[in-house]
Amino acid sequence: MVSLPGSPATSLLRFLFLGLTTLASPSRAQVELHVPAGLTKLRAVEGAEVVLPAWYTLQGDQASTKPKPWEVPTVIWFLLEGKNMNQVLAHISGVTSSKPGASLVYPMPSRNVSLRLQGLQEKDSGPYLCSVNLQDSQGSVRGHSSKTLELNVLVPPAPPSCRLRGVPHVGTNVTLSCQSPRSKPAAQYQWVRSPPSSQVFFAPVLDAIRGSLNLKNLSTSMSGVYICKAHNEVGSAQCNVTLKVSTGPEATVVAGAVVGTMVGLGLLVGLVLLYQRRGKALEEPANDIKEDAIAPRTLPWPKGSDTISKNGTLSSVTSARALRPPQGPTRPGALSPTPSLSSQVLPSPRLPRTDGAHPQPISPSAGGVSSSALSRMGAVPVMVPAQSQAGSLV
Repeated sequence: MVSLPGSPATSLLRFLFLGLTTLASPSRAQVELHVPAGLTKLRAVEGAEVVLPAWYTLQGDQASTKPKPWEVPTVIWFLLEGKNMNQVLAHISGVTSSKPGASLVYPMPSRNVSLRLQGLQEKDSGPYLCSVNLQDSQGSVRGHSSKTLELNVLVPPAPPSCRLRGVPHVGTNVTLSCQSPRSKPAAQYQWVRSPPSSQVFFAPVLDAIRGSLNLKNLSTSMSGVYICKAHNEVGSAQCNVTLKVSTGPEATVVAGAVVGTMVGLGLLVGLVLLYQRRGKALEEPANDIKEDAIAPRTLPWPKGSDTISKNGTLSSVTSARALRPPQGPTRPGALSPTPSLSSQVLPSPRLPRTDGAHPQPISPSAGGVSSSALSRMGAVPVMVPAQSQAGSLV
């Protein structure tokens, strides 16, 4: 585009465009420029072409589109960029000049002064001003008119880039991102999972504005190809990323921790049980006699001094010699029983001898000492293991 300020020709055009409105010629109002109703704002796609429609008429000659032989129009199209007026096309004195891609739809002379723009770019967006000055063959100004149209060049999304953020291990979270570097208007994003496990994602896991997809608590079944589609009202583009969920170090550490915890608990329970069993074993009496133990040597007790229970078991033995003074010398080779502590401290009542096979019960004499009296006097009872007739202890 060519800037209006700077050259003599553009200065003259500025004079024609801005100064003609100050002229007092009554014929100036005869020219009227038109644009289609409802087409003052146009939209086109980048790379395509667009036509900005405009035509002028003379007062009293609205139906005719063919100019009069005396008409000499001056047509200029500007692109307004802030305070600058960039010239797009100019037709002055029968000569047309334009920037690349810009041209008049109809050859001059013509009352239709529509502008065609080809190979549009986003920078071509903006307001366009069409100015028409009409002169006669003598150079007299017959009128001036101008109109403005708005052009918006839309850009389809450029191919986006897909990325995977995070480590795709079982149980972890990852984010799939998708971003198009260029789009007008801004692109919207949609994530889908390709067959055979087709899936479409929506909010809240999908951010359609930023193009991110959040996948949480990954499993191996979530592996596959994920496709991102960036789209706006004039086009779309897509990219894809392959997600492969593996049972990596994190999963192994978790599994090892679980197994280690279970093994530790098992060992702890085993130690507790072992401690309890050892405690019970220490509490058992130390004088327990096993069934296979060897019986002690039997002492030759005098026959007349034994007291035998009815069931044949020797329940208590009291030596007659311990109860009375010895009456004669001891036989050679015979063993005498050791008197008990009670028989050494206090005298016991005499045991009567019986010549029969069955012993008679011993009744304490009137002068004997009872068990309660012995206990008060400090006597200590002594338990003697019983012996069966077979010679084993019971």
